[in-house]
Amino acid sequence: MRIEKNLKAEILAGPREFSYKELYAATRGFHSSRIIGRGAFGNVYKAIFASSGCVSAVKRSKHSREGKTEFLAELSIIAGLRHKNLVQLQGWCAEKGELLLVYEFMPNGSLDTLLHQHPENGLLLTWSHRQNIAVGLASVLAYLHQECEQQVIHRDIKTSNIMLDGNFNPRLGDFGLARLMDHDKSPVSTLTAGTMGYLAPEYLQYGKATEKTDVFSYGVVILEVACGRRPIEREVNSQKMVNLIDWVWGLLGEGRIIDAADKRLKGDFNEEEMRKLLLVGLSCAHPDSAERPSIRRILQILNNEADPIAVPKMKPSLTFSCSLTVEDIVSDDEESKTTQS
Repeated sequence: MRIEKNLKAEILAGPREFSYKELYAATRGFHSSRIIGRGAFGNVYKAIFASSGCVSAVKRSKHSREGKTEFLAELSIIAGLRHKNLVQLQGWCAEKGELLLVYEFMPNGSLDTLLHQHPENGLLLTWSHRQNIAVGLASVLAYLHQECEQQVIHRDIKTSNIMLDGNFNPRLGDFGLARLMDHDKSPVSTLTAGTMGYLAPEYLQYGKATEKTDVFSYGVVILEVACGRRPIEREVNSQKMVNLIDWVWGLLGEGRIIDAADKRLKGDFNEEEMRKLLLVGLSCAHPDSAERPSIRRILQILNNEADPIAVPKMKPSLTFSCSLTVEDIVSDDEESKTTQS
């Protein structure tokens, strides 16, 4: 009897089909005051269901064929995934030419917003929050890369796709660009998608998404979390654009990597742990994909179960057979946002 009851609960807990009418009512007619996020895919709205008092996040796709493809990709992938560091899908709706996904609501919003707001505007992420985010994100990527029946390559890991729950635990979301792969298959070459600043050099060059390209993006996020700086930002008082990876690597070469730590923390962190996090970030963002650690190894390092990886004092250079211009890169509409400080 208990097995039957548990099975019933599990089926009921799975993604369900919502009616357009109930989602329209819960978002006050997709009112602009209910927008809690914007992405390449479309807007995300806060939905309050009057009957139950439950709060959810509703992702509304832009009307396009690409939108439908992404919608179905996200639905098919996410519906089968279960991990405490994933944003849980509650349901979906495909009515009136609309494509809608319903997720659990994350009270602390995105890591991007929380990390880059001014402290006087709200919360500052503490050092323990930041460590927890690094470990949680590594844990969910290990699950996607190595523990699922089919390997999931996310392809768009960045701070605006990482949500924070009520306890500041990280939850990875936005699977619109993800690709399911059989573990033993070689990666399929696709049109490069993703966001400037988070893309691995070989992905820009060849358009091949692999677990190592996800590891690179993870490394950028980790550096962002440790330093409180964006992947690409304009230098204060000049027009010069600064690449976060180059900046941290430069400090490592000068023997003062700890100076990369977010100044807003005012030194309130464990120096050895900060050094370790920064070195993990750099090892993941190594220009040569073969030199990047697996996400499993990263998790062991962060949990003190393995020694940190030796990182060269100078950033290694990588040469490709042909040159590539920014115009050749297909990036989503986050690009303009990422490059502005």
